[in-house]
Amino acid sequence: MTNPPRVERLDQLAAADVAAVLDLASLAGDTDGAYPFSEHVVLHIRHGGEQAAVHLLVRDPDGTLAGYAHVDTTDEVEGAAAELVVHPLRRRHGLGRALVNAAIAATEAAGSRSLRLWAHGDHPSAGALAQELGFDRARVLFQMRRSLFAPLPARDLPAGVTLRAFEPGRDEQEWVRVNARAFADHPDQGRWTIDDLRIRMAEPWFDPAGFLLAVDAQDGAMLGFHWTKVHGKGGHQHDPIGEVYVVGVDPAAHGRGLGGALTVAGLRYLRAAGLDQAMLYVDESNKPAVRLYTGLGFAVWSTDVSYRRSSQ
Repeated sequence: MTNPPRVERLDQLAAADVAAVLDLASLAGDTDGAYPFSEHVVLHIRHGGEQAAVHLLVRDPDGTLAGYAHVDTTDEVEGAAAELVVHPLRRRHGLGRALVNAAIAATEAAGSRSLRLWAHGDHPSAGALAQELGFDRARVLFQMRRSLFAPLPARDLPAGVTLRAFEPGRDEQEWVRVNARAFADHPDQGRWTIDDLRIRMAEPWFDPAGFLLAVDAQDGAMLGFHWTKVHGKGGHQHDPIGEVYVVGVDPAAHGRGLGGALTVAGLRYLRAAGLDQAMLYVDESNKPAVRLYTGLGFAVWSTDVSYRRSSQ
């Protein structure tokens, strides 16, 4: 009988391991057509920081990285979360199962009552493994796309509202406040701090000109925003694609059509930048947002699924 793979547990990754994990993720993403990690996991792998995480690694006998899992046990509300990747040529050898079991053990050791396991791309093998290990399908995240060559509907800003670009050094605190109000019920986005914002502002893709703010024309109060993003610049293996990164509206400004107007304004910005396609992520359960984006010409491109396992 074959011995189970040995899983190495680390609290911090050395620079060489960071590079190996990200190389493995890129290889798996190219093979599967879906990148295996969400943005916040990539940022934590690259930058570390105060957020505690468990890093689980499986290596081949020559030391080459064959599998990796990132486990975050810090969320006391939603519970622990894990994301993992296995080298395409090392699959069907029990590595994924070993990593998930190690993630379960790390979760229980941290005292967390549940573990969420993300499967980016909703691959059948990932779903089968999750169900075998006692996970239930809990949350679905759509990636939607549309052509920027297709005509955009008219969505004018409401009367008394103007649009301007985000200004670093001026708008950070107010944006964090409006974001928290706009996403008070969102499991991830609403808890962003100013440090979360600044980490992203330091990324090579950050462009304040594409971070659009809707403000009151009289007093300048921030009412909403559309933060755009461009993927694929600088040596990537795919053409650049724009993203509707975050659209948020202060609840006090709801009912004025501001969400649709901000979305269209951002899409026009991306088209003027020479891009021909845009993407976004939205929860399947967020019916109003799905209707909004469908009405703006977006269609589901791929699906990410969160599986949940509760402790007995």
